[in-house]
Amino acid sequence: MDNIPNRKKNLVKRIAVSSKKQITIPKDFYEQLGIGNEVLIELADNKLIIHPIHEDHFDFSDLILKDLIEEGYTGEELYKEFVYRKSQIAPAFNAMISEERPKAKTYTADTLEELFGEDDEP
Repeated sequence: MDNIPNRKKNLVKRIAVSSKKQITIPKDFYEQLGIGNEVLIELADNKLIIHPIHEDHFDFSDLILKDLIEEGYTGEELYKEFVYRKSQIAPAFNAMISEERPKAKTYTADTLEELFGEDDEP
């Protein structure tokens, strides 16, 4: 298996849950993902999935505004439609993720051990 080119190794770490039911994100994960002050946490298929929040990835304001102007919106109508369309970006993005998630491959602890052995270090 080591001969497969361009295969990225998933980082897996075991972390403790505090008495207050809190977890700490390992520093190297935190830095690699560019996590700020908040994350989104999702319960899916009996797994917790933590998503970094990068608000700037959802900002298509310039494209929305361009389309609205081309569609003939002006004044107060332009403002109202702009606010509405911008509010639809995150739900549309989340719907796309939900549609694709069932297609994603799930790895079990046994599969990860087969793939990566007992070495927990990156």
